[in-house]
Amino acid sequence: MLICNWAGMKQYVKKSRRPLINSITLLYNSVMHKFLLSILSLLPILGFGQAYTSYFTGNTTDVVVNALGGVCLMGGASEDDNAMQWFLQRANGGDVLVLRTSGSDGYNSYLYSSLGVAVNSVETIVCNSAAASSDPYVLQRIQKAEAIWFAGGDQWTYIDSWRNTPFNTAINQAINQRKCVIGGTSAGMAIQGKYYFSAKNGTVTSSTAMANPFNNLVTIDSSTFLQNTFLDQTLTDTHFDNPDRKGRLVAFLARIQSDYGVYARAIACDEYTAVCIDTNGIASVFGGFPTYDDNAYFIQSNCELVVQLPENCSSGNPLTWDLGGQALKVYQIKGEANGSNTFDLNTWETGSGGTWQHWSVSNGNFIEQSGSPINCSSFSADDFFLNKGLSIHPNPTSDRLNISMNGYSIHEYELSLYNELGQRMEVEFNWINNAYQVDLSPLKQGVYFITAHRDRAESFREKVIRF
Repeated sequence: MLICNWAGMKQYVKKSRRPLINSITLLYNSVMHKFLLSILSLLPILGFGQAYTSYFTGNTTDVVVNALGGVCLMGGASEDDNAMQWFLQRANGGDVLVLRTSGSDGYNSYLYSSLGVAVNSVETIVCNSAAASSDPYVLQRIQKAEAIWFAGGDQWTYIDSWRNTPFNTAINQAINQRKCVIGGTSAGMAIQGKYYFSAKNGTVTSSTAMANPFNNLVTIDSSTFLQNTFLDQTLTDTHFDNPDRKGRLVAFLARIQSDYGVYARAIACDEYTAVCIDTNGIASVFGGFPTYDDNAYFIQSNCELVVQLPENCSSGNPLTWDLGGQALKVYQIKGEANGSNTFDLNTWETGSGGTWQHWSVSNGNFIEQSGSPINCSSFSADDFFLNKGLSIHPNPTSDRLNISMNGYSIHEYELSLYNELGQRMEVEFNWINNAYQVDLSPLKQGVYFITAHRDRAESFREKVIRF
């Protein structure tokens, strides 16, 4: 078992792993490209002096092809070439659009000619101000792209400038209507999930987040931004070769549970490491292992526990989400060049080439230890219907459910209903004939869970089947 409090940790050293000759080639291409752009600088398409700046490489005649979809999540620093080849292949020979709010054309020659995957064009648009989010040219380029890449930068700038704008709408239409492949690195990865650390007030260390998960630096948001199907209940985090990131991620997940009543999941990547998710929900991990220790992590609350709530997630107090050292189940995968190690995001239970761990936090201290494979389906109906305090009937049911307690005063407990994703359902528990009654008929068929909690000390959970 390893118990860590990472306050005061020394800065870790980042080293570029691109070959020197490739760096020289990129520099030469960049210089030549900027020279050509200086000649063409009077063309209005470049948008100099406007809300955006455009750098264009390739065929100016648009090609219309069917993109293959998917998501590429890159952990930061230099890109993994094999993952970027995967990304370009999903563009299916179409047009690639790089979006950023700082920097210039560093991606153009790299994506267009350095990776050996043919695409029609690569265009980088640097959004110089929030006005770019409604600019007709920027929206047109999003609508014509088959692949969209978010560069690293400041994730709060991205969120503040683009969320709830025509730009945001166009991106989501590209993902969900045209199956455009999407991806990003560093801040560009951090904005991909339904839940995200916005960094509105700046970044936060693990020690600060675990000491008080309601610190004003712990800015967790769920306002609709990017809509990726397989990241619907997921938070994404980056730069995970810095071990200081782990504890704060647990604090982020605890806050999501506290704020939204949802047991969210998380995908995290080391630098130089990528998770590429195809349209079947299979996540392949790319990296430089075994030469480099490149890892991706798939983190979720432990569904095997009757009680999954943090013991203490409250303002001004250290986080405790321990549950016997098994609060979170984590599947760690080494990223290899061929991306052969995978994780199934349909079930979040099966993978290849990885190892299971348990993560937890006790009184503000992060704990990680080896764990056992998760098995959410291991509980049979009989396991749940044993006398654990709650009495539920009829079960299965198509509509009304009666709930009472054996040997307890049910009035002392708070009742809740959750679906299989851990989302709290908006239902009313009515006191009728010495028992609580809830109407499940408005809900779709499936499996649900009734929970009863009292002061976070005693809790019960029962499985309900709505047919």
